[in-house]
Amino acid sequence: MAKKKRTPQEFSTDPAAQEMLIRAEELGIGTAFTRADDMAPCNIGSAGMCCKICGMGPCRLTKDGSTGICGATIDTIQARNLIRAIAAGAAAHSDHGRDMAFTLKAAANGEAEGYYIRDVAKLRTVAGYYDIEVEGRSPEEIANELADLYIAQFGQQKGVIAPIRRAPKKRQKVWEEQGVLPRGVDRETVEALHRTHIGDDQDPEHILQHAIKTALADGWGGSLIATDVSDILFGTPAPILGQANLGVLKADMVNVVVHGHEPTLSEMIVAASQTPEIIEYAKAAGAKGVQLSGICCTANEILMRQGIPAAGNFLQQELSIMTGAVEAMVVDVQCIMQALVGLAENFHTKIITTSPKVKLKGATHIQFDEHHALTIAKNILKEAIDNYKNRGSIQIPDVREDLIPGFSHEYINYMLGGSYRSSFRPLNDAIMSGRIRGVAAIVGCNNPRSQHDYLHTYVTKEMLKQDVLVVETGCGAIASAKLGLLLGEAGLDQVGPGLKEVCEAIGIPPVLHMGSCVDNTRILTVLTQIVEEGGLGDDIDQVPAVGLAPEWMSEKALSIGTYCVASGAYVIFGGTSPVSGMPDKVSDSDLVSGLISEGWEELYGGKLEFIADPDEMIKATLEHIDKKRAALGLPEYDPKRFGESGDARMLELEALPLSERKAAIYGLPVAGD
Repeated sequence: MAKKKRTPQEFSTDPAAQEMLIRAEELGIGTAFTRADDMAPCNIGSAGMCCKICGMGPCRLTKDGSTGICGATIDTIQARNLIRAIAAGAAAHSDHGRDMAFTLKAAANGEAEGYYIRDVAKLRTVAGYYDIEVEGRSPEEIANELADLYIAQFGQQKGVIAPIRRAPKKRQKVWEEQGVLPRGVDRETVEALHRTHIGDDQDPEHILQHAIKTALADGWGGSLIATDVSDILFGTPAPILGQANLGVLKADMVNVVVHGHEPTLSEMIVAASQTPEIIEYAKAAGAKGVQLSGICCTANEILMRQGIPAAGNFLQQELSIMTGAVEAMVVDVQCIMQALVGLAENFHTKIITTSPKVKLKGATHIQFDEHHALTIAKNILKEAIDNYKNRGSIQIPDVREDLIPGFSHEYINYMLGGSYRSSFRPLNDAIMSGRIRGVAAIVGCNNPRSQHDYLHTYVTKEMLKQDVLVVETGCGAIASAKLGLLLGEAGLDQVGPGLKEVCEAIGIPPVLHMGSCVDNTRILTVLTQIVEEGGLGDDIDQVPAVGLAPEWMSEKALSIGTYCVASGAYVIFGGTSPVSGMPDKVSDSDLVSGLISEGWEELYGGKLEFIADPDEMIKATLEHIDKKRAALGLPEYDPKRFGESGDARMLELEALPLSERKAAIYGLPVAGD
């Protein structure tokens, strides 16, 4: 029997996406959604039981006790496949960090056109972590030394990477005892590949210990470096007004969508688009100007720093082109679908690749070079403007939502305490009192095998009802933004009474946008700050917090999840597990699943689990948070204790006569009673 095809409404919960999917259907154009329906996943490969690392295979293990030609067991094959995916994810994000470090070096030496140090305070703070002298030195001198230190972390062969020292002291001791302190970013990734070559490491537990080491080199190494340098060069994010969804495209302007991950490109295109030269060039072409917008993590980078709108998340890259209004989609690295070029042939959109690491057959390639960044950015924009005259019919969904992104670790510290007493104390106190039950970090990709945005937003809304503060990055953050949850006043009628009090008192949204997927390191620094503030344990594994990736799909997500587990967090992925095995056919296929769950929890206090059902995901999250609260001796969560303070309560009191208002505030009898 033929498989039932999903409708546009079943593909996505987003009305803008639904409108474009209907258009695609009318035009007879395929998308990732329809290709997912047409392509049945291999149940052996998806369960991690296919090995193709040598020319004797591929070996597909489908029977109890079966082995590969070399004798490799299911457990060994699953562990090898998992660490190789983690290594690829760590390589992607860490290579991003390497490029950022080289850009910092070039900017410090005056060799990078258009780049300069925007956040000197962050530069001095970061330099202080590594005992780099700052007094009496220029920002360029400090940046030069910091860049050298960061560049060295990638090729370092012995010792321990420097950024590790920013983790809680007790956590560093755990890593030392387990022998997983990373020596160098590149060294751990290379060793992961060496260990999994034919005839090498065949002990699943031993393989997975190095998976931890590889992921730590990413999270507390390459990715942390990337975030630091981005803040130093482009400014540490602070709240700013932005918009999200396909409705940000403009019918009377040249639309340029930037897509990928590296802010070195996107930030310079933002700068170039605002120059009189480019504005006049666009007007001469008949447009009112250039409208920039972002897709995926590039969207988050320029959204949280410049307020440039986000056209959408991962699964909207094709849909933005189908509006017919995009003159150029400019891409660099990661999460770029090869289908874009063929799709663009149905419209006038130019796909422009810019990285020496990424080319798409049929796309226009304009190689980006940080040494001539502004000039190249202008040339890219002129290419898009020249294409404006070729535009055909357009259909832009009238769907967009305001949001407030930009909650960096530094700004959270400031907003909780103010300029003269910045502190995480109010957040810790809110968790300790039970106003905030715990914290959930909801992050990650979109996956067309599930309903676009549904898992992200459903889990987010349910967490908020339970007084769980939510922090988000990546495509998950854009999903919540499109739903309106990233505004201070948004959704407060849907959040629990304790969390509502906190949001009203501080003036924050119930969901905090913390940046791109590489910025998950910000979440680690927040958790570290919570620990250092005191009252919630002395290590990350004691904090009532959970990480969730409901719609994960990339190898980067596996690296992120693993370094968060190694840091002490409980991490839940939605969808299918890459090491699930086939329990109905293979009796020993749950060993690796047990190692990354109970096994890692015993060693690191964190565990990685795959839970497909969102209600079960929510249940597991709340149970974990409550278990951590109990272990800390905190009061049991009770929403009935809160809800009678905050802005809403003050409005009620202001409506009362003066005598009744004083009585209510001070708990006195009303005069005359």
